[in-house]
Amino acid sequence: MKRRVYGVLGISAIMANWNADFTGYPKTTSAGETYGSDKALKYPMKKMWNDAGEKVLYIKSMCFEKKKAGEINLIPRSLKERYEYLFDVKDLKECKDIAVVLKNLFQAVDVKNFGATFAESKMNISITGAVQFGQGFNKYKDTMPQEQPILSPFRDATKGSAEKGEAKNSTLGTKIVSDEAHYFYPFVINPKAYDEFVELEVTDGYTEEDYQKFKETALISATAFATNAKEGCENEFAMFVETEDDLYLPNLTEYIEFEKEETRNHIRICAGKLLNDLHDKIKSVEVYYNPLTTDIIDDLKGAKYFHIVTRKEV
Repeated sequence: MKRRVYGVLGISAIMANWNADFTGYPKTTSAGETYGSDKALKYPMKKMWNDAGEKVLYIKSMCFEKKKAGEINLIPRSLKERYEYLFDVKDLKECKDIAVVLKNLFQAVDVKNFGATFAESKMNISITGAVQFGQGFNKYKDTMPQEQPILSPFRDATKGSAEKGEAKNSTLGTKIVSDEAHYFYPFVINPKAYDEFVELEVTDGYTEEDYQKFKETALISATAFATNAKEGCENEFAMFVETEDDLYLPNLTEYIEFEKEETRNHIRICAGKLLNDLHDKIKSVEVYYNPLTTDIIDDLKGAKYFHIVTRKEV
């Protein structure tokens, strides 16, 4: 692949919690701005790849731990155990050839996109990913967290609950969501990130096939990832700007504005002057959105617009 890609991915959360902090509330900065981390966006992508049978290294998987007393526990695999399981390796400690490990790592779709830090069995490997995400800030100014009390169907049977008069009552929980939020993530794809590893002949680099696989997953993974807290989170917007490999663009989310007018969402792309002035270095601009709910307002020249669900040109 001989070009760079800059873009924005938009995620909507309607009565859902896209990325919670340790208190259960949607993540906010010290200034009170709601945002989602890059990990919140990468995980649904990795889960979708994993469910499709792709090799995914950095994802939680479980195994049984047998103890001498006959006790069996269900625990997450360590990184070493996950590597051995994924690549059918009996014991990573017996591998003395780091080139073999590197070749295996690049077979994992998440490593091929996002890179890896692999410090196991005296091997210290660092791979800077070709795909880099920024933090996704909510651009809907009226977002508010909502608390929903939840009544459990079970009583609290722990020791001491009877003395407190709670044993006969169902336990109470709380689900916290955003009434409405719209997160916009910047990203950049730099295929040259793997040039050194191509020279070492441990990978063929970031290819067109890798990019198309990333693009397809980036457009639907949030919608597909329907957990209890994430149900209500959807892919609502995407912009892909493909450029010559020597063009460097700023964070494109700084040029995105979001507004609501009655029942319609308005996404304003204010990058027209910037991108139009660089048209000789830009190969293509694609914008994906749902025209049934959203209007795109921009002055981009030569951009193509697609329905984010049907993929048909609008």
